[in-house]
Amino acid sequence: MSPEVIAHRGASTRRPEHTLAAYELALRQGADGLECDVRLTRDGHLVCVHDRTIDRTSGGSGAVGAMTLAELRRHDFGSWHGGEPAEVLTLAALLAFAADHGTRLFVETKHPVRRRGAVERRLAEELGRHRVDVVMMSFSVFAVHRFKQLRPEVPTVLLYDRLWPRTRPRFADFAGPGVHLLKRHPDRGEGVYAWTVDDPADIALCRERGVRFLATNNPEETRRHLADNLTPDQP
Repeated sequence: MSPEVIAHRGASTRRPEHTLAAYELALRQGADGLECDVRLTRDGHLVCVHDRTIDRTSGGSGAVGAMTLAELRRHDFGSWHGGEPAEVLTLAALLAFAADHGTRLFVETKHPVRRRGAVERRLAEELGRHRVDVVMMSFSVFAVHRFKQLRPEVPTVLLYDRLWPRTRPRFADFAGPGVHLLKRHPDRGEGVYAWTVDDPADIALCRERGVRFLATNNPEETRRHLADNLTPDQP
């Protein structure tokens, strides 16, 4: 089976990451699912920002966790990538978008935070307000464990960067290795979530290994490469 194409922060090569414009384009390009990172504001809102600070992806500066949502909304998160001006995207808004389009959303909680477990608790609360197909992800084994205790019915991915253990804990439904780890372990890959896969050779590798979810910044190009690699007897 061909991997499901997951838009990493939206179609983030073509549009500013973590903006509705990026997610709208990703769906037009045929993405099977969407991915986002979430951080907690000082006043307890989950916002879609990858970095600890907003310096790279906005016209402002400072740590996300030190700002209120109202303060973050004063900054432009779209123009830095050549897009239209855009407010910081809240997880609530992205959940509503995913619900409207009937698409799966992969949510990665970012760490560390000042209040232990606060991101996972807030995410569990937010999911209770929306009917969305969600997968929770984190590089933190403690975060995945905490979240699974709160919402056992929600699938989870334990992400791996430097090491990829042979076994994963019970509370992690999927392994999430970086594509560099697939290259390091030639006998593995079946059923995993692989990130971040843009190179045509890496896309072909993921297909060969039986990767289930393929996170990419280029949904349109990735889907084309997957189609090009099909053989007549492959679905």
